[in-house]
Amino acid sequence: MAQEQLVNDLEKALLERAEKLAHEYRERAQRARQHILEDAHERLHIEEQNEVLAAQADAERLFRRQIQASELKLKSKLDKLRWQLIQSILHELPKRLESTSDDRETYMALLHRLLVQAAENIESTELVAQVNSDDLDYLKPRWDTFSGDIAPGKKIELAPTPLHCSGGGLLRSKDNHIRIDNSFEGRIERFQSTLLQVITERLFAADISQRGLFDD
Repeated sequence: MAQEQLVNDLEKALLERAEKLAHEYRERAQRARQHILEDAHERLHIEEQNEVLAAQADAERLFRRQIQASELKLKSKLDKLRWQLIQSILHELPKRLESTSDDRETYMALLHRLLVQAAENIESTELVAQVNSDDLDYLKPRWDTFSGDIAPGKKIELAPTPLHCSGGGLLRSKDNHIRIDNSFEGRIERFQSTLLQVITERLFAADISQRGLFDD
């Protein structure tokens, strides 16, 4: 009987020990599982962050490329518009200069100065001046007085054929070997590079100074 009780007590002790061990292992397994889940969650979180950062980097690169492309496109449009404005101003310039003839006295002084400048650069003593039809009609009866002090020591004739221009004049040697075109159009063509620079520097100002076009 004592031995049977001893066996029962031993079995009970073994069962209790087994339950205790099972409980301990179960807790360890739960802790291990929790640790694995936490570790996996952390790795997943890191991967998500890396993916987000990579996506942000890709988005930023794409955005920068789009901005650069937009800037280049805008610059191209601005350059085209700038050139169109320059051409528009150059096209309108002869009309602006032509308006100076409305003040006959001021315009004749300008024409006189242009012919003086041309005469100084032609060695020939016999010269021929050509002007547009309006100036030709005005100067015919006044030519001797008007041309008297243009080039002392040189003879200057007024050509009967008008020059197709908006203003100014052309002076040539009588043999036509030397020609200086000081018409408005001729001056604009010779000073085109300077005009382009002035227009650009002044941001396409409509009021372009005539100084430089007619003063050497």
